[in-house]
Amino acid sequence: MTRFVLLLIILLQFSCSGEAQTKINGVSFVASREKVLQNHVDELLKVHANSAAVMPFGFIREISHPEIIFDTERQWYGETREGAKQYIELLQRNGISVMIKPQIWVSRGQFTGTIEMESEENWKQLEASYDKFILNYAELAEETKVPILCIGTELEKFVENRPEYWQRLIKKIRATYKGKLTYAANWDEYKRTSFWKELDFIGIDAYFPLSESQTPTVEELRMGWQPWKEKITEVAQLNGKPVLFTEFGYRSMDYTAKKPWLVDNNEDQANMVAQANAKKAIFDEFWNEDWFAGGYVWKWFIQHENSGGNQDNRFTPQNKPAQKVIQEHYKSFSN
Repeated sequence: MTRFVLLLIILLQFSCSGEAQTKINGVSFVASREKVLQNHVDELLKVHANSAAVMPFGFIREISHPEIIFDTERQWYGETREGAKQYIELLQRNGISVMIKPQIWVSRGQFTGTIEMESEENWKQLEASYDKFILNYAELAEETKVPILCIGTELEKFVENRPEYWQRLIKKIRATYKGKLTYAANWDEYKRTSFWKELDFIGIDAYFPLSESQTPTVEELRMGWQPWKEKITEVAQLNGKPVLFTEFGYRSMDYTAKKPWLVDNNEDQANMVAQANAKKAIFDEFWNEDWFAGGYVWKWFIQHENSGGNQDNRFTPQNKPAQKVIQEHYKSFSN
């Protein structure tokens, strides 16, 4: 089958789903200690976001530990099932769609992609624990009728070592939840993810390296996207599924597109232009593509007035020039 025919199949599938006309203009809505209030949601409406990723959390003590602890009184309100439901319901009342995206935090911030058990017994314990974790939120997703559930985030070693488990898990989830499914593969993982055909979106946390410049221009960043975009398109064609950027974002600092995944606590020079340019480039490259479903900006805090600002070099675009870029582009892709 030619690449043209494969691409045509994707476009036909996407068009028939009723989603070709509306991009997912999303934000990653960070869990907080407190309930979300109307004034918090108002800020999302101002940037024309039509979707939000609600992210309850589970915790693992070590990358080789098989127990996931979740939905406890020791967690922040927004990290629990009760908190996630409250967030979802207020967002929905404001016409904002939701993707539930349960995530795991490993002690000391170790990367979730390296979670790997040391014995078959521990693997089975992890699988049983993950079942409880994700099916709990599949039930919530069905209860609240959210349109998308993300079944995992950046779990490369888990996915690589236990492919049969993930096939079984997807069937269990679909028996509970009737909406659409994705998985958030890291930017260097998605090509090896084995179960895209069983899901509805190819989910990518899109932290691709694009430029080594201190303040890359929009054109330079768009050029940097070309080889990655070609590979993303190939995976979409191969699997016949639209692509969803389950996370995308850039820090407001020098060299932001060199290692966009960087989450350290450095105090490097804040660079608002670099972050804004990177946002413009990703919108220009992807939002006009029919095979591209949209994405979720990383990340958006509910206490908007206290977030971001011109001295902040972190990911959030709040109270920075990048916020204006998001607002303008999301407005242009709103119905």
